This record gives sequence, C-alpha cells and structure tokens, in this order.
Amino acid sequence: MTRRHGCALLAALVAAVAVVPAALYVSTGPDDGRPGTTVADGRVPRDSAPHDSAAPASVGTWVGAWSAAPAGGEPGTETTGLAGRSVRNVIHTSVGGTSARVTFSNLYGQRPLTLTHVTIAVADTADSAAARPGTMRRLSFDGAPTVVVPPGGQTVSDAVRLTVPRGGDLLVTTYSPTPSGPVTYHPRARQISYAARGNRTADPTAAAYTERTPYWRYVTALDVMSNESDGTVVVFGDSLTDGLTSTVGADRRWTDVLAERLRTAVAAGRDVPHYSVVNEGISGNRVLTDGHGRPAENPSGLNRFARDVLNRTDVKAVVIDLGVNDILHAPEPTTAPQIVEGLRTLVAQAHARGLKAVGATLMPFGGHHGDSAAREATRRAVNAEIRAGRVYDAYADFDAALRDPYAPRRLRPAYDSGDHLHPSDAGYRRMAEAFDLALLKGAARASL
Repeated sequence: MTRRHGCALLAALVAAVAVVPAALYVSTGPDDGRPGTTVADGRVPRDSAPHDSAAPASVGTWVGAWSAAPAGGEPGTETTGLAGRSVRNVIHTSVGGTSARVTFSNLYGQRPLTLTHVTIAVADTADSAAARPGTMRRLSFDGAPTVVVPPGGQTVSDAVRLTVPRGGDLLVTTYSPTPSGPVTYHPRARQISYAARGNRTADPTAAAYTERTPYWRYVTALDVMSNESDGTVVVFGDSLTDGLTSTVGADRRWTDVLAERLRTAVAAGRDVPHYSVVNEGISGNRVLTDGHGRPAENPSGLNRFARDVLNRTDVKAVVIDLGVNDILHAPEPTTAPQIVEGLRTLVAQAHARGLKAVGATLMPFGGHHGDSAAREATRRAVNAEIRAGRVYDAYADFDAALRDPYAPRRLRPAYDSGDHLHPSDAGYRRMAEAFDLALLKGAARASL
C-alpha cells in the first residue's frame, strides 16, 4: 500500500468514526419542562455552542420567545405517528434574538420518537410555509444531527445562530422516518402549520407542504439569546389564554397583544420590565381537575405548573388566569373556597421560586350554556377574594374591563365572540390593554 493510499484509508476511518455518534440513542429526561438536552449521563450544558451559523456571535440573555403546552396525543397517530412526513410548525415570536434553541416533546408517545432531520428558519411571509432565503439552519442535539426521544421525554436542541425577528414567524420542521405515536401535540393553536410527504425539512419553498393542520406537533418551546429582554413572563391559563376564538393566523390572542405592548413601551423608554411573553394556555384547563389518560391529557393547573411555568427559561413573573372551567365543567360542583385554595397553591409554588404572581378576575359567562345562578355566585365569590388581595400579589380586573355595564353577568357585545364565554379579537385586545404593565414590576410578597 502506498503512503498516499494509507492516508486516504486513515481519513476514511476517521470519518466513519465521526459519523457513529450521530446514530447513537440520545436519551432525554422526563418531559417536565426543564431546559437542557440530556444524553446518556443525563447532563449537557444548556448553552451549547452553535453548530450552524451565518450570524455574529450571540450576546445577551436566554429567554423564552414562544411556547405551547403539550396537551395530549393526536388522534389517529397512535400506530405510526407521522413517519415519513415532514412537519413544519409555524410559531410566532414575542421577542427577537441572535441565537435560538428549540424544545421537542414525546410526552404522550408510547414509543421512541426518532428525529433524523430538524431545521429552523424565518418564515418568508406571515402565515406561510416558505422560508426566507438564507435563513434555513439545521438543528443538532449534543452535536449530533439525529436524536431519539423516549416515551414521556423531551429534548432541547443545541443553540444555532439565527437572527430571530421580534413579533415574527419562524418555521420549525421535523422529519421522522420510523413509526412512533401518539404524536404529542397542542390542538388549538389558532395557527395553520403544514406537513409534506418525505424528508423536505431543508426545502425552503412551500410547494411540497400541501397538508394544512391547526395543530402544533412535537415543538413546545423556543428560547432565544436576546439583548432586548431581561427575562420571561409566563401567562398560565385556559382557553381564554389559548386564544380559542381569536382569528386563525392573525396572532390576536391577548398574550400576543401583551407582548406587543411591552415591546412598544420598552422602545418608547417607559419604565416597564424588559420581558418576553410566552403562552402556556390549554383550552379546557382547570385548576383542580386532570383530564383522562396516563399521563393525563389536559393536566390540571396544579399538576402542570412546575412543567409549564417554573421550568421555563429565565422566568421572572407568572400571570395566572384560571378558574372558569372549574366552575363550568367540573363533574361535581366546585366551591369558591376550593378554587381559591388551588390558586393560592399555585401562588405559593411561584413564591418558592421567587416569582411574582399576578392574577386575573374571572370574566362573566352569562348566556353561555353552562351559566346558572349558582355558578355565577361562585364566580363572584372567587373574584371577591382576588380583589381583596387574598390570592395574588397583584391582579388585572378582566371582569370589570369586559363585562357589559348594563348586564354585568354578560360580556359586552363588542367583546363577545358569540358563545358568551370567549372574547372576540376586540375582547382579547381589551384584556391586554386592561393589563397594567407596571404589575410585572417588583418582587413577590413575603406572604399572603
């Protein structure tokens, strides 16, 4: 063998060895919401160096720019998951940054989820599956292009350098070649995402993405390295936070408007916290009662608070808007003291982590099919405790802001979506406008 051939053989062997880790099983911890990709020993630094870059080195703080609580397993995906298909999630950022990392969940999966190709890109236009030229990045996991997420687990990608726009759309695309399922999803996204046959993760065009879906699949959080935010505020709630009746694809949930207000106030030099906003609403969510299944679909606020609030990235404050579904949909009557005690438990958990807990009064539901005099009395009793300062550190009075002054048990008609429970787009905007940004300032009270 010549020296030249020997060198070539050695180079080939080195290359082969380098490929092996990419196919190794990358285990993850349970999907409890904690950031940080984990491998065999359970630990990998959160701030892994970017592996794909066209942007300058990142400086700033890691904060949450978007999130969606995993709410259940997608019906019809129990046997094969989404094997052989590219899933392109469209997500809307609350703050910009210079690097990004993404969390993927297999919480409701019964089999391992193998992701062989994952990309992130800036959307070319709003509500589109096409990527802006030059922004497509491939994500890696502890340096490997492939990751296997075990049932009940989650994984966080390595950081990748990407100029993330504030108040813009990103495309997060996954491809899995093997059966899995059920698919962990967020069913009421109020955003159209897309899917394509085959591995089209790196395809910047929208041509192959002919399947439209109202769900977010697998992806549960986006963190960015930001120099315009000092931390994250998590909004924790039910369908009113999820934005159930807001216009699809228009980003008109009240949390979207809140993020917009914060960005505008900061740009104007106002004395308000420089926070990003992430939405952890689940439609139908209750303070006290879990949904069915194991793990529970639509877990109670008490059971998911650590996952969806305490373990978000650099959380500084939490806004809680829960309790209406405990009144309207509990299998047995739920009393105001039970609901208040549950809310106080959430606040105590927030305080134990040094977080300020801001709450909201429960809005009226007169005219809704679940309305009754007894349930209205419960709502008013909960609100009385909130207004008396016996639940939260501070509160936003959404009830006063949206109720009809001539019929206080009902939403004002302009703010009613038509079901007498959920707001219209104007109603969601009114919620955000009624939220005093100064409520986010300061620390938690020592005791309640």
